This record gives sequence, structure tokens and C-alpha cells, in this order.
Amino acid sequence: MTAPGLLSAWVRGRSPAPPPHLLSRIEALAARTPRTTMPADALLDAAAAAMADVLRDGCLTRSAGFDLLAIDALVTYVFEAAADDPQELDARTDRAMARIAALAEPYDG
Repeated sequence: MTAPGLLSAWVRGRSPAPPPHLLSRIEALAARTPRTTMPADALLDAAAAAMADVLRDGCLTRSAGFDLLAIDALVTYVFEAAADDPQELDARTDRAMARIAALAEPYDG
């Protein structure tokens, strides 16, 4: 199964499930993750790619709001998925936070 298919199945298995419209956007963002991988890594790939797009395109308008909500959900799921492997949780969390923070570096004054 491809990463998007794995991610879709993983997200659909969450309880409570995301609202249908948000789920559709999460799946669309996840579909851009071309490789098969661990859910936490694939979710982070999808969130980072989407956030890079939002930052590049400007996130100061209302039109970015729904993507930001979907990115927030993806990042929340990153940490939920990371918790499935408690022995790797600290290291995975550190890598995820560093990757997310690095997205803002080109935009820091």
C-alpha cells in the first residue's frame, strides 16, 4: 500500500474521527507523500510540505485558514502516531520539532 493509502487508513482509524471536510483535506495533503513509511514520518512529511507551501504563498489571508487547520491536525497526528512507539518517542519528537521550526527560518527577520 502506498503512503497516502496507509495514511488515509491510519487517520480514518482515529477516534474521534475528523470531520468529513477536514478529513478530505488531510487526505489530499497526505496524497502528496509518495513513499511508504511509518505513519508518523509520512504525516510529518505531509505537514511539512503543506506548511512550506503556505509559508511560501503567504499565510496572512483567510484562504490559508483551512490549510493551517489541516496542517495542525496533521502535526497532532504526527505526535499521536509517534506515541505508538514509546521507545522512539523522544527522538522522533525532537526531530519533528526541529523540522517544523526549520520551516520558519527563511522567514525570520
